[in-house]
Amino acid sequence: MTLQRSFEDLVAEGAAVPTEGWDFSWFEGRATEDRPSWGYARSAGERLAGAEAVLDIQTGGGEVLDFALGRAEPARPVLVAATEGWPPNVAKATALLRSRGVVVVAAPDDAPLPFADGVFDLVLSRHPVRPYWTEIARVLRPGGTYFAQHVGPSSAFELVEYFLGPQPEEARAARDPERERAGAEAAGLEVAGVRAERLRMEFHDIAAVVHFLRKVVWMVPDFTVEAYEPRLRALHERIEKEGPFVAYSARQLFDVRKPGRRP
Repeated sequence: MTLQRSFEDLVAEGAAVPTEGWDFSWFEGRATEDRPSWGYARSAGERLAGAEAVLDIQTGGGEVLDFALGRAEPARPVLVAATEGWPPNVAKATALLRSRGVVVVAAPDDAPLPFADGVFDLVLSRHPVRPYWTEIARVLRPGGTYFAQHVGPSSAFELVEYFLGPQPEEARAARDPERERAGAEAAGLEVAGVRAERLRMEFHDIAAVVHFLRKVVWMVPDFTVEAYEPRLRALHERIEKEGPFVAYSARQLFDVRKPGRRP
C-alpha cells in the first residue's frame, strides 16, 4: 500500500528542488508531458551535422544542445556558441558543454546578440522567451537557417488560469504562430515551414505543480508557496480526489531561412 503524503510534505519537497537548467528528469513518475511528433533535439542534431558555424540562443543548462551535438558526431560543426541570460544556467551550461568545445556567452534574453554580422549558417533555439528576429537575421549568413521550437499560444493556460483567473485575449493570443511568422518576414527572413501541436500534460501531485511554477517562472509571475497557499491546498485536495490535473502545452516548430546563397 502506498502511503499518502501530506500537503505540507509535498509542498516542501517541490519548493526545495533546484530549478537551474532544463533537465526535467525530477518529474518522472509525478508529471508527464507528451512530446511533439517532430522530435526537436533529434532534428537539431541532423541540422548540426551539415553546419559549419552554429549559435544556440537561450540554451538553458545546455542539455538540448549537448544531446543534439551527440547526435551530430562525428560530423559536428567547427564553431559552436551558445547564449544564456540566467547566471545559474550560464554556469551549468558552461560546465556541461565545455568538453564539446562550445563557448557559452552570458547575454540578456532581450539584448542584441554579442556577435558580428553574418557569422552563423545555423541558429538554433528551444523555447526562447521571444524570437528577436532582427538579431537572428543579422547574425545569420546569407542562405543560413534558423531552426527552433517555440512555445505556442495559451500554453498550459489551464494551470495559469487556475491560479490567476481568466486571462485577457491578448495574453491568450501571445506567441501566435502567424504573428511570429509576420515578425520573421518583417526582418527579411523567409519562413520555409511552421508546424504546431497541442500536447497533454498531467500533474500527479502538488509537489510537481510547485516545482513546475518555480522553474517556468513566466507562467505565474512572482509565484511563491506562501502567496498561493489556499489555491495550492485546494488543488492538492482535488488531485487526491479526482486524479491528475490536466493541462495542454503548445509547441511550434519554425524552419526559417535568410535569403541569398551560402558562401
